[in-house]
Amino acid sequence: MSIVLYGSPSTASLVVHWLLIELDLPHQLRQLDFAKREQKSPTYLQINPQGRVPTLVIDGQVLTEAAAIILHLADLHPRAGLAPAPGSPERARFYRWAFFCANTLQPAYRDWFYPEEPAGPEHVEAAKAQARNDIEAAWQHVADHLQVHGPFLLGEQRCVVDFLLTMLMRWSRNMPRPTDSWPVLQAYAQRMKALPSFAEVYRREGLTDWT
Repeated sequence: MSIVLYGSPSTASLVVHWLLIELDLPHQLRQLDFAKREQKSPTYLQINPQGRVPTLVIDGQVLTEAAAIILHLADLHPRAGLAPAPGSPERARFYRWAFFCANTLQPAYRDWFYPEEPAGPEHVEAAKAQARNDIEAAWQHVADHLQVHGPFLLGEQRCVVDFLLTMLMRWSRNMPRPTDSWPVLQAYAQRMKALPSFAEVYRREGLTDWT
């Protein structure tokens, strides 16, 4: 199997890179230089017309969207036990949390980091305030869930969505209220960061923060 991951350090490609390491899947990593806008180059846009990362190419098949990629990887490697059986109640909850990450948390983070996009330059502060409220409300929801149903999103069994959620926790590290300020979330992140694959993806991407 030929696997190529296009990404950039500290972006949404981190979760795919982390999961490839966790699953021990040989792959090529092609990091794009965002400062040079390589993600908008004609060559890359032929692969991913949105000009974003991650893009994963498996035997020539192009996959985009971090949540979709990790769900597919879980299905390709069922023996890893990182996804519940299709059609099961647990699988329904699995989908719910994957789409919560993709449809609730990730758009709110984008509004925080790029507030001029939804509101225009004259309304940046208002857009950031709303984004912060949305992000903190979402994390409170996750904390409440883990308090009752943890230690992982689906209970005792870790799944690929836990990897995605942990990456999104990291994105808050420099926000006014980082996720580590919720004790249950801090404990959850520590369980995920204890995986050898987390240290390895940090080493390969040259990251040193939020360890």
